[in-house]
Amino acid sequence: MTTGILIGGCDTGQIHLDPRYANRHGLIAGATGTGKTVTLQCLAEGFSERGIPVFMADVKGDLAGLSQAGSPHPKVDERVQKIAIEGFEQKGYPVALWDVFGLQGAPVRTTISELGPQLISRLLDLNETQESIVTLVFEYADDEGLLLLDLADFRSTLEFLGNNAKDLGVGYNVSKASVNAILRRLLMLEREGGDKFFGEPALQLGDFMQRSADGRGTINILAADTLIRSPRVYSTLLLWLLSELFENLPELGDPEQPVLVFFFDEAHLLFRNAPRALLEKIEQVVRLIRSKGVGVYFISQSPADLPDAVLGQLGNRVQHALRAYTPKEQKAVKVAAQSFRPNPAVDTVSAITTLGVGEALISTLGEGGIPAPVERVLIRPPSSRMGALTDEERKALLARDPNVKRYGEPVDPRSAHEILLERTRQRESQQTQQQAEKSAPAARKRSSNRQSTTEAFLKSVARSVGSSVGRGLGQKLLRGVLGSLLR
Repeated sequence: MTTGILIGGCDTGQIHLDPRYANRHGLIAGATGTGKTVTLQCLAEGFSERGIPVFMADVKGDLAGLSQAGSPHPKVDERVQKIAIEGFEQKGYPVALWDVFGLQGAPVRTTISELGPQLISRLLDLNETQESIVTLVFEYADDEGLLLLDLADFRSTLEFLGNNAKDLGVGYNVSKASVNAILRRLLMLEREGGDKFFGEPALQLGDFMQRSADGRGTINILAADTLIRSPRVYSTLLLWLLSELFENLPELGDPEQPVLVFFFDEAHLLFRNAPRALLEKIEQVVRLIRSKGVGVYFISQSPADLPDAVLGQLGNRVQHALRAYTPKEQKAVKVAAQSFRPNPAVDTVSAITTLGVGEALISTLGEGGIPAPVERVLIRPPSSRMGALTDEERKALLARDPNVKRYGEPVDPRSAHEILLERTRQRESQQTQQQAEKSAPAARKRSSNRQSTTEAFLKSVARSVGSSVGRGLGQKLLRGVLGSLLR
């Protein structure tokens, strides 16, 4: 086994990523079409070879080819020779396929309770007032021992609070208008397919950290070509996974190599329009998760897409070509160049705009965690296929995947939705009964005081007798009526 993970070669020799510092996180940046996906694929293969499981999202639908051996090609042979790769072979890697929608892989689910009020609020794009109501929903569920598993549970609890706020006390006083606004957001989320993400059986993170029979780390690939059309769902899902890893994995300090490497593609979506409180949480997770043995690698077009507080924690850098046609793009080039340790032999600013496809500027952490000087590197060719799976290959892969059997069929246990539905029916039944009991004495009183039609008529006639005209008419009518009654 080599001392490091081979990334590529340059004039001074091969460039490796030291596994001891792989949990110090990293960045793969570059414009569209410059080779970021190939670099990602090579790193995933290298980690897998060392028994390190990998998680990545496949936003273009072409990473699942990692499970298949690559095909011979003259350009591949040429690059292998240039980089002087010994023992290069084309082969597939152990891959587990995942999909929120359950179509291209094993379903990925979590529960509303596990996601928490802050991420739910981000998912629904709520304001501070609405987020406070979401927090009340969770507090009420905790107080009442209600399970919040899926969107039906969340909706039912929210509606119950809105309809019964006065009866539940001052602490649960919520605005009906705000409740309705959140319900509309829930409807939008369901239309985007977000409801598929919630329910049971929920994902067990240990299933992301498996190894194959030959000791290689499993490469977990989340199908995201459809999911990426809902950027907020996509970024919230990946952030939740990071948070769960951070909260559940034990402290390891500085392990010899990571226990898991997490690639976050389209990383700019994570930080777009994120409130300050959430940004602080992301920064905290990135800063501290390395002590849990997890390396996080962000993939984006430019380093400028990431906040400085996060960017400063990324020790291993791979920078593919950037375009610099506008002032904003030129500024991004300078930001990228300044993030590397200088090398007198490399004009970083000039190189970033002239790199060819499959070339990159690379700086990795060396002995003592010190960044190495930047080098202009030719990325090695992957051993696996660069491209998508056929339908037959995907079916064959899923047929032998135990995760499909474990998570394939959703389960709907008794939770908040069912319990609150019963409570609502009981309340309605009690209210109906109370109203009936209140109305019964009044009905009896009205019945006892009710005049007959004849009595009411006679009284009205008697009142009319007081007038000179009515008196004569009244006498005639009185006689007529009384005469008919006495006959």
